[in-house]
Amino acid sequence: MPLATCYSASIHGIHARKVDVEVHIGTGTPSMVIVGLPDVAIRESRDRVSTALLTCGFAMPKGHMTINLAPADIRKEGPSFDLPMALGVLAASGQLDTKCHEKIMSLGELALDGRIRPVKGVLSMALLARGIGCETMLIPSKNALEASQVEGLEILPVNHLREATEMLSGQRKPTTIEPLNEGQSLSSQDALAGDLAEVKGQPAARRSLEIAAAGGHHLLLMGPPGTGKSMLARCLPGLLPPMTRQEAIEATQIHSVAEHLKPGQGLLKYRPFRHPHHSLSDAGLLGGGIYPRPGEISLAHHGVLFLDELPEFRRSALEALRQPIEEGEILISRVNGAVSYPCRFMLVAAMNPTPDGAMPDQSQSTPQEIRRYLGKISGPLLDRVDMQVEVPEIPFDRLLDESRAEPSSVVRQRVMTVRKFQEERFQPEAGFITCNAMMSRSALKTFCPLDAEGQALMRKAYDHWGVSGRVYDRLLRLARTIADLEASSDIRAPHLMEALQYRGVIDRYLGG
Repeated sequence: MPLATCYSASIHGIHARKVDVEVHIGTGTPSMVIVGLPDVAIRESRDRVSTALLTCGFAMPKGHMTINLAPADIRKEGPSFDLPMALGVLAASGQLDTKCHEKIMSLGELALDGRIRPVKGVLSMALLARGIGCETMLIPSKNALEASQVEGLEILPVNHLREATEMLSGQRKPTTIEPLNEGQSLSSQDALAGDLAEVKGQPAARRSLEIAAAGGHHLLLMGPPGTGKSMLARCLPGLLPPMTRQEAIEATQIHSVAEHLKPGQGLLKYRPFRHPHHSLSDAGLLGGGIYPRPGEISLAHHGVLFLDELPEFRRSALEALRQPIEEGEILISRVNGAVSYPCRFMLVAAMNPTPDGAMPDQSQSTPQEIRRYLGKISGPLLDRVDMQVEVPEIPFDRLLDESRAEPSSVVRQRVMTVRKFQEERFQPEAGFITCNAMMSRSALKTFCPLDAEGQALMRKAYDHWGVSGRVYDRLLRLARTIADLEASSDIRAPHLMEALQYRGVIDRYLGG
């Protein structure tokens, strides 16, 4: 039969789209043409596929071959179509039964000797395969554990083109792979995160870290070098509950598309912790490129994004963070179309109070230089940071103190209890709101009513302290978390007063 069709997929954002690999063999001079908006890597597949077929002992068809990647109006990229192209050529030339391809999705890059190399985005493709009714996936062995996380799909891992053809034709018994169960896959971050027990002093910063973890709030730590800001930030993942399976799947999809998964890795076990350098480009932080890729904010999805030396980041990148922080998604537009990446992260930022790192009363910088340095962080961006916390210098006697502070494991138990409260509170909107920081305005009206004393306090803050409408909403969310930590069903004035203490740190340094 001169015509055969195999099924594969292409990646768009973090999601996959079905691609039919149609192979036709006609008369004429032996040649191969690939159509259907392929990129350079796919056009080069012509030589990889033909060489791999020959080295594996197959015969190249004696005629003109046309390989169409349908639908033709969607651009395809990457070498993952090598394997379905090779199987399609074999089926169209009668060297492989065409029935072997029914309800099977295949993907993989071919080496010249027929070995099958891993590709990116396999988890997204596996989710697509199940969604369109495919029963089996033929994929590189190093991608097998990743794909096996999708239930209801038979995964056939292969290392070589010969192995794939023998498996499809029934000459070799298929080798399937079982996924790790959820208990093995997902766990807390103890092994990787810092421990609060190692932090010397800083009771206010420790308290703010617990509140941030309990409610999913963004946090800015401000203080001179050596006070423990970076150590505190690294402790945050260890205070957070383990990811749910759905969260782990979403985070793994992003890391797979970005080619950040190690060969043979399945679901991400821990919440991501991303710590990019301040010299990072806008595209590196937000995502982008000629062919868009996820940036650091998306790689931190369902995890923590730590921006150290915040004023040293590009102003354009920091300003562009405002929309993703609000919406949990970044849209990247290009001439060829637009893609969106999820980016629901917890932001932890750290900065010095002056350009030289010293406190303002000890700094060698002029007041104008200090004002210019602090002014790099715009008001609209600060409005979106729920908590601003001073991290002062540690007294010498405290450094000599050998006693251990409360460990992260104890704090995490309190955080887990509060997160359980929130899970039950938002049950009707499960999946849309998972923590207090995600509450919409309508949810604030339902879950954050204020008594007369609380209303009077917030009115004073609104009228005299320059609290904006956005900050008002964030204060209510923060106060709700503080009340939850005290197991209080109502938000009271002390909760609001503590929430207000976490605003305006930079203004105080500026003399505002």
